[in-house]
Amino acid sequence: MAMASRLLYPLELNPQTGEPFLRLPSPFEHIIITPPREADTAAMVEILGDSRVNQWLQGPPYPFLQEHADARVARQIAASASALQELKDAAAGDKSPEGPLALVERCPVSCIREVQPGGADVYIGDCRMHRCQFDNLAVDGREEEQRGKIAENDARVLGDPGIVWSIGNYLAPSHHRRGIMGAVCRALIDSWAVPRMNARVIETYTFTGNQGSVCVFEKNGFELIETLDEWREVKGVKRGLNTLRWVDRNAT
Repeated sequence: MAMASRLLYPLELNPQTGEPFLRLPSPFEHIIITPPREADTAAMVEILGDSRVNQWLQGPPYPFLQEHADARVARQIAASASALQELKDAAAGDKSPEGPLALVERCPVSCIREVQPGGADVYIGDCRMHRCQFDNLAVDGREEEQRGKIAENDARVLGDPGIVWSIGNYLAPSHHRRGIMGAVCRALIDSWAVPRMNARVIETYTFTGNQGSVCVFEKNGFELIETLDEWREVKGVKRGLNTLRWVDRNAT
């Protein structure tokens, strides 16, 4: 395996732009996951400004404005660049070209795009992973417990199978109920999180009532382990919270 391919494996490189991407397997070959781009802001405003998406997300404000998209994309571009640099640094220290792939903290691709018949692609959503923040503990009386869990998890050395990761996503309403998000989550877990991050435990959180997201995760092997009917107020609405957990049963 050439060094360039080992550096990004299993990502491919766009031959025209040099941009890394992950292509989903059949029947979703027209869906790719890439790094963020400055041009994503307009589509992001449209998607995150849609209440059908925004109501189920804790972070993005509502209404979601151009200024919010500009700041969000800038942060994401910086994070992706940092992830790519992490890969380069890991490759520089790789003394065994035929040995195991170097482990990294993040994935440099997160933006979901649909490739059009003419070859151009359209931004339709996002899916990214990070160390877990244990959102289910963000309730009155459990703040210290949450801080302790985060500190313990963050202190674990990269590669430790005890690290708890988390995954978050959203998709344009125009592409809901097509199986796309389930396939995206599966691809990121199988193709990147497990081999390149040594992810063995993943927790994710959904607001109660968001049955579509629960189904996406359950179809990918997540189990619903807790439901808090009254979690906290988000954007003026009292929300309940589901906790779903995935454990790699194939880990040795």
